[in-house]
Amino acid sequence: MIDFKNGSIIKLNVTNETGPAQDVQPLLVKNETIIRTYKSVRDYVMFTNKRIIAVNVQGITGKKKDFTSLPYSRIQVFSIETSGHFDLDSELELYFSSIGKIKFEFVGNCNIADIGKIIGTFIL
Repeated sequence: MIDFKNGSIIKLNVTNETGPAQDVQPLLVKNETIIRTYKSVRDYVMFTNKRIIAVNVQGITGKKKDFTSLPYSRIQVFSIETSGHFDLDSELELYFSSIGKIKFEFVGNCNIADIGKIIGTFIL
């Protein structure tokens, strides 16, 4: 499982790559669709209509992957922090009933309000 206690877990950018979708496709349940994918150098996070899937790519070749499923139904509270003029990173904090706080950092032209809307749509 990804070490969510590490403060600088992953700095994510929006991506249109097809590789992550192909990796996760076998894990999707009936009527589950991918909404958006955010990628760091190797790891990535995928928002579907049912959950968030965090993928930790491991090893030298990157063939070994750890998939962590974070269902929207377990989110109790979430917080978004927008970027500013000097701090260009935005953040998403999720509080889960069983595992506590998970934090994702987004860089670049990420629309953090859009991510908040996605989560809000499925938990409210």
